[in-house]
Amino acid sequence: MAAFIPDVIGPGYAVLMQLPKIALPLFCLAVLASPQAHARGTIEKVDIRGLDKGGDAEIIENIQVSLTLFDTIGKVQGESRLEYLLSQAERQTRQALEPFGFYNPTITVEAPRTGDTLRVVIDVKKGEPVRVRGDHIEITGPAMYDRYLQDDLEAFRPRKGDAFEHTLYEASKITVTRRLAERGYFDADYTQHQVQVTRAENAADIDLAWDSGRRYNMGPITFKQNYFVDKLFDPLVYWEEGSYFHEGKLDRLRESLTKLDYFSTIDIQPKPEQADENGNVPVDVNLTRAKRSIYTTGLSYGSESGAGVRGGLERRWLNSRGHKMNTQLDYAEKRKSLTTSYRIPAFRWLDGWYTFAASAYDEQTDYIDLRNLKLIASRSGQINEFWTATASLNALRERWGYASGTEFTDAVYQYSTLVYPQIAADYVNVDDRLFPRSGISGSATMRGGVEGAGSDTSFVQANMVLRWYVPLGQTNRLILRGEGGTTWTSDLVAMPPSLRYFAGGDRSIRGYAWREVGPRTPEPDKFALGAKHLVVGSAEYEHYFNDGPWGAAVFVDTGSAFDNTIDLHTGVGFGVRWKSPVGPVRVDIAHGLNDPDSQFQIYLNIGADL
Repeated sequence: MAAFIPDVIGPGYAVLMQLPKIALPLFCLAVLASPQAHARGTIEKVDIRGLDKGGDAEIIENIQVSLTLFDTIGKVQGESRLEYLLSQAERQTRQALEPFGFYNPTITVEAPRTGDTLRVVIDVKKGEPVRVRGDHIEITGPAMYDRYLQDDLEAFRPRKGDAFEHTLYEASKITVTRRLAERGYFDADYTQHQVQVTRAENAADIDLAWDSGRRYNMGPITFKQNYFVDKLFDPLVYWEEGSYFHEGKLDRLRESLTKLDYFSTIDIQPKPEQADENGNVPVDVNLTRAKRSIYTTGLSYGSESGAGVRGGLERRWLNSRGHKMNTQLDYAEKRKSLTTSYRIPAFRWLDGWYTFAASAYDEQTDYIDLRNLKLIASRSGQINEFWTATASLNALRERWGYASGTEFTDAVYQYSTLVYPQIAADYVNVDDRLFPRSGISGSATMRGGVEGAGSDTSFVQANMVLRWYVPLGQTNRLILRGEGGTTWTSDLVAMPPSLRYFAGGDRSIRGYAWREVGPRTPEPDKFALGAKHLVVGSAEYEHYFNDGPWGAAVFVDTGSAFDNTIDLHTGVGFGVRWKSPVGPVRVDIAHGLNDPDSQFQIYLNIGADL
């Protein structure tokens, strides 16, 4: 009589024997009583060898996720459980390699044991990857003439001759499927959906096809809200009903509604199942109003302005026509300002606002006594995704006088009245508006007034700021900044200080105090007067540690505010950077090279500088 005994006792025992009946019980007893048998054990570590930690990092990570061994490290396991885990390691590793195109690897699993402790070593030889032998990938129906979908098909990977990677294949499928939905092919479905892998030949054959079905159209838009007047938001729908459906149109509508700042939630839902016989898809826009009032309070401190308090009240909407109002007060020891604005939505021509604003400003420092009142009427709007523009009419009344020593008793006060139009444009084309690493941003402003037409002097003023963000590897960036401004006027004395150019400070030339660089009053006072022209340049290098939120920066700034002859001042410094949840935080320490005995300047800024 013969018996077949499988391996059910423990690691290292493989029994295939023919034994007499009477010997079998004796053998089992002997094995169970052996001092080499272990009742339990602990996996101390699992090593994966044979793979490159750089190029194969994703594969290693997938193996680690797939292996149940990793979940038991440091935990005591029964002997049968250990045997099971080790027996599954090879299969799980093999399966973890398949998404990357390796179907025929060579895998060995070893588990050397010291007492009750095991160290598992999994040696992986990937072998040759499975390559695409044949690819049949197509779209039938009207979408076969859609150039965007054809571009997606041309970019589909993997293709014939490429290694067959599941992740790349699935990503390409998702791209095409999403594009079909985005462009209104709501009936699209697979007609062929198969990948056949022949392991013996390391080959994969792709057979993938969609039938797009008809393309649907943009149907009626219904704004579901219970406060604002009917048809208030209709001008934001820039397309004609019956035009081709495109998800991008709804994205632009969502962006326009978001900028209004009326709503806490904006839910845009196309309803293809409710399309009419012409394929027009109705769209429901569900709007939930945000909290009506925003109150702000805070403390402030500046080396020039002193300690102060800030407060504000903003009404997101005043009435059902969507009007807004905002009042802000900044009350410090040496500087005080009050600004009130009233805004009316303007959807014709460009998405934007009609704004009527009034501001009052009072500055009482050691050397200047300045007060002004300004009235503004403007129209702002977004030209495209990169450009915004504002056209305004401004009326300014300003009074100022400079101290003699530290007293204003004998100060001679000057007055200026200016009425002038102004146009400003902003350009932002960066990869990330909160923390740009690549791209360009800038602004340009031009204003001018005519003597006798509401102004005490004729003048034209132009200003431009440009920032260039250059990525240097994964953790570094270079920021180049330039600013230039000029004034043409028949009477510089009549130009109020608020419209003159000053240099120095955190957004100008670091290493110098605010307004420190430029023309000054005669000695001994030497107070800043402001200038006709401005030139500033800056280069800053930032490095972030381990691609984390903390970084360091070094920089050099140079420039000047001047009337006739430029007198460049240069400052150098270093800083700390933090990518905080509320935006970038920058702390800089800088020193001016033109005045070696001057004090170091410290600057703090929060938020993106675009």
